[in-house]
Amino acid sequence: MQPLENLVAGVILDHPEYQPLLEQTAADLGQDFSSASGESNPFLHMGMHISIREQLSIDRPSGIRTIYQRLAAGTGDAHACEHQVMACLEKVLWEAQCAGKAPDDQDYLDCLQRLLP
Repeated sequence: MQPLENLVAGVILDHPEYQPLLEQTAADLGQDFSSASGESNPFLHMGMHISIREQLSIDRPSGIRTIYQRLAAGTGDAHACEHQVMACLEKVLWEAQCAGKAPDDQDYLDCLQRLLP
């Protein structure tokens, strides 16, 4: 497999609860995952994991890898650590979307720093 395929496969393996959904045919994937229904969108969730792992692989924004390593050492669970990072990424993306501008790397890193013990 290509590196990106390995990355995606790793995220899928980390989410056995979503694997039955991924086995459905395209015709069966018309489900709406709106927040009003109370369900999270599994594709968005796994996409955020992929984004975070990509950020860590290239250390972009600069310094995220170091912060992540410190967070992961404190939790002892890389997947749970990614969920903490995901909360900051969601916040920064939401704020950028509301303001109609690019996400602020420094705000993202500051949010992550606040997670450190």
